Amino acid sequence: MNPRPVVYILGFLLIAMGLAMLPSALLDAVDAAESWKIFGLTGAFTVLFGVMLVLANRESDPAALTLRQAFILTTAVWVLLPLAGALPFMAGATAATLTDAYFEAVSGMTTTGATVFVGLGDLPRGILLWRGILQWLGGLGIVVVAMIFLPVMAVGGMQFFRTEGFDTLGKVMPRAFDIARSLLGVYVLLTGLCFAAYWAFGMRPFDAVVHALTTTSTGGFSTDDASFGRFRGPLEYVAVIFMILASLPFIRFVQLVQGRPRPLVADIQARAYLRWTAAAVLMIFAYRIWQEASEPVTETLRETLFNVVSLFSGTGFGSVDLNGWGAFPLVVLVLVGLIGGCTASTGCSIKVFRWLVAIQCIRSQIRQIRHPHAVLRPRLGAVPLSDGVIDSVMTFFTLFILTLGALAVGLSLSGLSFQTSITAAWTAIANVGPAFGPEVGPTGALAGFPVIAKWLLVAGMLFGRLEIIAVYVLLLPRFWRG
Repeated sequence: MNPRPVVYILGFLLIAMGLAMLPSALLDAVDAAESWKIFGLTGAFTVLFGVMLVLANRESDPAALTLRQAFILTTAVWVLLPLAGALPFMAGATAATLTDAYFEAVSGMTTTGATVFVGLGDLPRGILLWRGILQWLGGLGIVVVAMIFLPVMAVGGMQFFRTEGFDTLGKVMPRAFDIARSLLGVYVLLTGLCFAAYWAFGMRPFDAVVHALTTTSTGGFSTDDASFGRFRGPLEYVAVIFMILASLPFIRFVQLVQGRPRPLVADIQARAYLRWTAAAVLMIFAYRIWQEASEPVTETLRETLFNVVSLFSGTGFGSVDLNGWGAFPLVVLVLVGLIGGCTASTGCSIKVFRWLVAIQCIRSQIRQIRHPHAVLRPRLGAVPLSDGVIDSVMTFFTLFILTLGALAVGLSLSGLSFQTSITAAWTAIANVGPAFGPEVGPTGALAGFPVIAKWLLVAGMLFGRLEIIAVYVLLLPRFWRG
């Protein structure tokens, strides 16, 4: 295999990563914080290294990426780019170890939102902005990969979005560059609207910028240890709106901007996501009203709505201690975290599309038992599901559950309690953010975890963000032969 095209693209991405450090350097320079020099040096080094890779691997007649190169590139992006993203954490005000710095950078770029840093309010603003930028870049990359690479790679049933019966990106915008450019435009617009709404409802401009970056990417990094607990009230409703929008298919927003609102309204995933979100909110709200009759109804509703949407979308913002809600709400929250957002959104986890496919397959199997001689084909909307899509989705479910279990066992062997191991594995594989258990710090930080547990969680976050199968394929010897 010729690695030059892959390294060539990685070089450009490193250049972009280095340039993205410039806003943090400028902000710290304005604040007279010494860390501006760190951002300047690490940014310059990253750009220089990226330029060297580009020049060394430039080809006079570049060819299109092969399928094997596409698999390697998608994994390399989320494994290698966080190394550059970790440099300011290691050399800057946080003075983090390699383990903690890489954990934070991976958590940022995979939009997981789990953190090992405490005392966020005391850190230079450049560091806090950099954490937000990492998540924003990761969220954009996730959408682009989901629209361009995964359907071609047939990962987890994503080949469904290339079928003739579906309104695919190939019909809307046939070239990959046009796809990326249109998605970027919508992503920037949504981020700008989110910033304006936060600012209009009382957030300080800096907090509004960072939270707009981490809301639109459904990442969940905040500027304070209390997360969204600092912004109780109307701001929670603002966050709910944009977390939901960021969990819907971005291609529908592209079509909406083009003057075609019907595809968004008719989208099967979007409608299912909104129904399931409403159902989860109502269940937990009713339970809390029953158990906490003395609490104000409006406050209970706001807290429930915000935190359910936060975990359903995989954002991971928190405004209250969820352990105080009881066992039933926690079970529901874990389940919605395993559903996640829609395909081609910045949302995470298994995704609504795969759950819809699984539900249709179960229904079809039940009908087949009742009518054994009937010829039945599961459908998603009006589109029949091919055997390849069904097999891919079922394989994804199997590998997801096995990986979740293996990670939980590994975390337990590292010394963590059963509850912490289960919820930490869940939050990493599903890229949700929070974990629950005695080893989790009072601010939700995972700083006290053993080093081996942090590296296991890094692996879990990468597996979850890369749709599980895309990583397992690289572990097969036959992939590298021939």
